[in-house]
Amino acid sequence: MSTTPTGNLSEDLACHYLRNHGYEILDRNYRIPGGEIDIIAQEKEYLVFVEVKTRYSHDYGLPVEAMTPWKIKYLLKAARFYLQKNKWGNGPYRLDFIGIDFADNSENPAVELIRNITC
Repeated sequence: MSTTPTGNLSEDLACHYLRNHGYEILDRNYRIPGGEIDIIAQEKEYLVFVEVKTRYSHDYGLPVEAMTPWKIKYLLKAARFYLQKNKWGNGPYRLDFIGIDFADNSENPAVELIRNITC
């Protein structure tokens, strides 16, 4: 499966999951040179930047294993740009992660949410 349809499906599932857990979806696929944020949402007073990773097998590891310090660095760069452009000021923000894992069940994937990811 190509990455665009996979990414869109996974982000749709992630948005549905986030909405069911009290998040309001504000934006998707926010791009700057050198970075992209899959989902931008708000949960209570927090602006939340969400990275979504999908796996159809575990040949290359679990979805969460794709969250490297390098990836977090580039997510933070894009997040800071978004914060400045949208005049978020000193409001609280964080990075969250959603793993979508189809490896064990292609009809009903496992969804894992990790709040406030850090290195």
